[in-house]
Amino acid sequence: MPRPRKPASPFRYFNSSPEVIRLVVLMYVRFPLSLRNVEDLLFERGIDICHETVRLWWNRFGPLFAGEVRRQRVSRMRGFRHWRWHLDEMYVKLNGEMVYLWRAVDHEGEILESYVTRTRDKKAALSFMKKALKRHGSPEAIITDGLRSYGAALTELGNREKQEVGRWANNRVENSHLPFRRRERAMLRFRQMRTLQKFASVHANVHNHFNHERHLVDRQTYKQRRSAALAQWQALAS
Repeated sequence: MPRPRKPASPFRYFNSSPEVIRLVVLMYVRFPLSLRNVEDLLFERGIDICHETVRLWWNRFGPLFAGEVRRQRVSRMRGFRHWRWHLDEMYVKLNGEMVYLWRAVDHEGEILESYVTRTRDKKAALSFMKKALKRHGSPEAIITDGLRSYGAALTELGNREKQEVGRWANNRVENSHLPFRRRERAMLRFRQMRTLQKFASVHANVHNHFNHERHLVDRQTYKQRRSAALAQWQALAS
């Protein structure tokens, strides 16, 4: 009986080590740095690469790393009884045109889903919710603002009884927009919907992985969580 083949390494055609590639993707996606900022910071560490290499690596490996992080999160949270979601949409300027970035955030502040559309009507809300429910399962409650598109979409999905609307009930997702806004300014905005969708998804999962809410725990606990998250990141796609 033939032995099963090992999956091919995603780094096999690259001269640089996986450790350097993971570091480059982490620096560019996690922190509000430009491509050239990452190039200069790496040069100070003795790593000489072009800013276009940074662009190539985050495009190639960012979705791969983010997918692994998301699968680990989904496997832990699927079936959790008291799971509450917060849904909201934010404006993003794309070549002078306003588009909408829909986001689902759970009660712990983890960004579950990001979805870009040109409108915020029932059709867009329905597509966003179907994608989130298919990937993550059904929550106990779905908290939204007063946009009617949410109610219409939830009615069609048969989940209208789970909807909750309150004046300050959705602050959790409103605050979660801030890291993405900082990153958007550093990138001097986006130019294509495809790039926006890709980066928003990758950024959300990387932010989840390293978001330890340091203001809620003591210093020692935070250091342990930070070390564990970094060790998991260094093992991605290994």
